[in-house]
Formats: sequence, C-alpha cells, structure tokens
Amino acid sequence: MMRIQNKLYLLLALTLLLGIGTGGTKVRAADGAESYNYSYWGLTTAAPAAYQANVLWNGESMGAGAFKDPSDFQVTADKQIYLLDSGNNRVVVLDDKFHLVRTISSFVRDGKEETFNNPQGLFVTEGKELVIADTGNKRIVQLDQNNNLVKVIEAPKSDLLSEKFDFQPVRVVVDKAQRIYVMSTGVYDGFMEFSPDGTFTSFVGANRVSFNPTDYLWKMLSTKAQRSQMVMFTPTEFTNLDIDREGFIYATNGQDSGNVKKLNAQGNDILRREGYFAPEGDIRYMSATGPSRLIDIDVGDSEIYSILDGKRGRIFTYDGDGHLLYVFGGLGNQMGQFNTPVAIERLGDEFLVLDKALGEITVFQTTEYGRTLNEAVRAYYNGDEDKAFTLYQKTISMNANLEFAYAGIGKALLRQGDYHEAMKYFKKSMDQKGYSKAFLLYRKEVLREYFPGIMTGILLLLVCWFGISKYRKWKGGKKVAFIKQRAV
Repeated sequence: MMRIQNKLYLLLALTLLLGIGTGGTKVRAADGAESYNYSYWGLTTAAPAAYQANVLWNGESMGAGAFKDPSDFQVTADKQIYLLDSGNNRVVVLDDKFHLVRTISSFVRDGKEETFNNPQGLFVTEGKELVIADTGNKRIVQLDQNNNLVKVIEAPKSDLLSEKFDFQPVRVVVDKAQRIYVMSTGVYDGFMEFSPDGTFTSFVGANRVSFNPTDYLWKMLSTKAQRSQMVMFTPTEFTNLDIDREGFIYATNGQDSGNVKKLNAQGNDILRREGYFAPEGDIRYMSATGPSRLIDIDVGDSEIYSILDGKRGRIFTYDGDGHLLYVFGGLGNQMGQFNTPVAIERLGDEFLVLDKALGEITVFQTTEYGRTLNEAVRAYYNGDEDKAFTLYQKTISMNANLEFAYAGIGKALLRQGDYHEAMKYFKKSMDQKGYSKAFLLYRKEVLREYFPGIMTGILLLLVCWFGISKYRKWKGGKKVAFIKQRAV
C-alpha cells in the first residue's frame, strides 16, 4: 500500500512539474528566464542573450513631445523612423539617431485641410510615400514624400462585401506593384487587396476554419441555447502583417496556436515549418496563462523574421526554415521589459520595440552571440558554405544547447560535398530529413568510388566460375572416356 501511495505522489509531482492541468494541453514555459530556447524534445534549455536593451527613448527625449498611445512604426531603407502617434493623431519622423525630423498631422484635400482620427497603422513605400490606416475616419490616406495627397480610399463597394460592411482599417502594407493590402477590423476573409488606383479587388489569405469533429457532434446534440454559447466555426482575424523585399506577406492571426503565415500572390501559405516546432512563440507555458498571443511580425533580410508575443512581451526570431534562433524581452519594470508592447522593427542589426502604454521605444543591441548566429544564418542563405560552417561552429562553442546549429553545419557540409561528416551533425540535431539526404548522397558516393573495383571483382569471379565449370566438364569428359576404354 505504501509503495502505491509513493507512486501516486511521484505521478502528482511530475504532473505539477510539467504544468499539466485543466484547460491546457502543453506544459509550462520558462517564465522568468531571460534567454532560452527549446530542444528537439520540447525542453527549455538555457541560452546566451542574443540581444540586450541599452537605450530607452520617449517623445520628450526625441524632441517631439509626449506620445499618446502610439500604435505602429516603420524603419525605412534609409533608416528613418516613421512613428504613428495615434492618440495625438500624427506621424512623427525621426532619423537613425532618434532626432526629430518632422511631424505630419494634416494634409490638404480639395483645398481644405484635413486631419487624422485615431490612426492605427502606417506603411512607407520605397518611394517614401506614406500610407496611413486612418481608422477613426474609416479610410486609407496616401501622401507623397512632400506630404501632398495622392489618394484616399474609403469604404469600398463590392459584391464580395455585405451592405452593412463597416470599413475600419487598422494595418496596411504596399507591394512593389503598388497594390495595397489592408487589415480591417471584423474582416474574417483575409486581407483586403486594393489596386494601385484604390479599387477593391479581392480578399487574400483567408484563415481556414479549424474543424473539430467532437465539437461538431456536441453542437448537433445540443439545444439552441447551448449552441449559442459555443465557439462559432468561423475563420479568425489576422492580428498583423509585414511584407518582405520579394513581395511576400508575412502575417500573424488570432488563433490560439498563434499561427504565422507567409502568403504568395495567390494568397497561399508557403511558410516553411521545418523546425522542431511550428513558429508560434512559447511552446511551454502554464495552463492558466495559455499560449502566446502574437500581435506583430517583422521580416528582415535572409528570410529571418521575428514575432511579438503581446501576452508575455517576448520577441521570438526564426530563420527561413522555421528554426527558433533566440528569444528576448518580457513584461516588467526593468530595462528591456515592457508594459504594453505593440510593434517591433529593425534598425540595422538593432531591434526596436514600441510600448503603447508608456509611449516609449526600447533599443536592443546584438551581443557577440547574436551577431554570430545572425551572420551564420545569412551566410548559409547566401550560399557561402565555408563562412556558414565557421560561424555555426563558433555559435556552438558559445551555446552547445543550440541543436539547430548542428543542422546548420550539416547543411553547410552537405553543400560542400562532405556527406559522411554531414551525417554526423544531422544526427546530433535530430534532423532526420537532412540525415536521410546525406546518407543517400554518401551511399551514392561510395558506390561511385568503389563501383569499378566491385565490377572488376564480379567479372573476375564470373571468369573463374566459367573457367572452373569448363575445367570440370573437360575433366569429367576425360574420366568418362577412360572408363569406357577400360570397359572395352
């Protein structure tokens, strides 16, 4: 009896340790950890800090006056910072040293000055045209680099939209063909696409409904009142979007899993998910707090992208294959922590995080570890195998727990043609796909190397066998002839 009780206590302790409870299917995250990663087995592993906060800016220190509920910002190619000061209905433009360049709070339309009303999103094109989601006025405003009005997009009319459709744009991006993609509140059909002249054309990238047969069965058996309390089988809204240099849209949606998508021109999701886990933020967490709530995404060079978890204030960065590179940030009152983070951007190799409640921008600089890992990913992306190999080796020397880096070395060796050595590193990273590819190539290489010798040996064996057979037949014939001669 005592032995059974001990087993029950052990099981209970393990359950509490893993954080398994009602309302949650995953386990507890490394809450409080400053820097960490996840292993192949889903365990939290310690990691060196890739980024550290070193500067904090607010409206007063920038010379722009206090910010009020800023909601979005963007860093342009020439490193100017466009910040949307929503509560003050203006756009603040800064240089790369965070010095005030100018503010934009109005524009002229048909000879009359008009202002913004609680704008929530902005985008700056390559030609330095400013596109603003003027949410309170239910319109999109596009200005040229001299603050002259280009066009205004108001509530569109289309057979794809209901008569009661309420146009409330909150985020916007523009591709190289000048097509405008708008995220609007209450729209479940994806992003609204507008042609360069401002005509609504279609929806792009609608989230698919997650169907649960058990829930459907319960709905069939429930009363009308009970069904009204259940979750509807409707697609979820997107929470943010960004666009890369090739015109692919990266988006986060409001599903519980915090899904991330990469949409092509047809609206198909082409995001690679070859990491140990899907890119969704924390995979270990307390059941009471639930999964990450992704509220922003930023796409850098070499297909590196970062997502912001509004629930815990953390930034998760992934490579183009979906491997988690590093994590930093958090909620709190210390340097490098936030109250209400709403947006992330890159300024060169630095990270900027915008805090809506505090009206502040926190600047994060890379550590040696972060720079090395970033450069390793870039080198591999650009096809520089020798550099990638060296940098991944250096990364592992600083963080032996980064299993994905072993796969990076394996891929570099694979490109170099060292298949046997690549197999060893793929095995360390538990990369079965990479290991299988390296094994097939290595087997082909071995067969190619030894094929002449093997074929020569086979031919010699065949010749010997043929010779022995002939000899046996000849000898057997002579023996028969001898016997016949004796018999005579």
